[in-house]
Amino acid sequence: MRRDKLTGKSRIRFKEAKSTKSATLPGALFEQLISYVVNGSWKAGDRIPPERELCQRFGIARSSLREALKAMELVGMLDSRVGDGTFVCPRLEFLSRPLLWAFTGADHVELRDVMEARTLLEQDLAALAALRATATEIDEIGETIAWMGNNIALGLSILEPDMAFHIAIASSAHNEVLSNAVQLLRNLQRQWISLKLQLPHVPAQVIKEHGEIYAAIRNRDSAKAREAMELHLQNTGKLVEQVVIARDGAGQV
Repeated sequence: MRRDKLTGKSRIRFKEAKSTKSATLPGALFEQLISYVVNGSWKAGDRIPPERELCQRFGIARSSLREALKAMELVGMLDSRVGDGTFVCPRLEFLSRPLLWAFTGADHVELRDVMEARTLLEQDLAALAALRATATEIDEIGETIAWMGNNIALGLSILEPDMAFHIAIASSAHNEVLSNAVQLLRNLQRQWISLKLQLPHVPAQVIKEHGEIYAAIRNRDSAKAREAMELHLQNTGKLVEQVVIARDGAGQV
């Protein structure tokens, strides 16, 4: 029996699934394709094999394959790019997608809870980064601030460098559980952070606050890094809430 990237046992299970009524085929295929991602055969950033190859491998019709692939796109596991192929998304993307569907952003209490959780996590990550970051990682944090400054000078959005700043700090804390948790929460708030950053005075304020956090981490001052991050995120929370209230008042949420 031919053994692809799936294990022999998985191959047998898939053959058994194909023997059931055709209506269950996309679901069985969906489970098998997920196993490629979960088991690491397809890694984040990989382009998956072409549809024709996958159809031949599984002995199925293209319509069934496309149904399973579409389901994987909906949960954030795959990203289909016209003319380029279909790629595996980072694990955080498909871990946060169900949370994003559950989180409407219209409930102010819910939004405040997410912001509070972010503050508690990120202040600890900043403190850990001050203790654990390598010289290279500290430089990378500083580069995101320079990137932000360039974007401000060019009149461009600072959303991406803002996200990169917080991700760089989380990574340099060297605690994968905390890092993943805070990135999930940031993904939930991405749209509100984007709107907040469009307010006229905010980019300059954000780059100043980021600079204070960076300086504390560079100076290995754990207590100051925690304090600076807490203040920054408290200010962010107030601005995000203002944006939500304003949109509620305009009937746009």
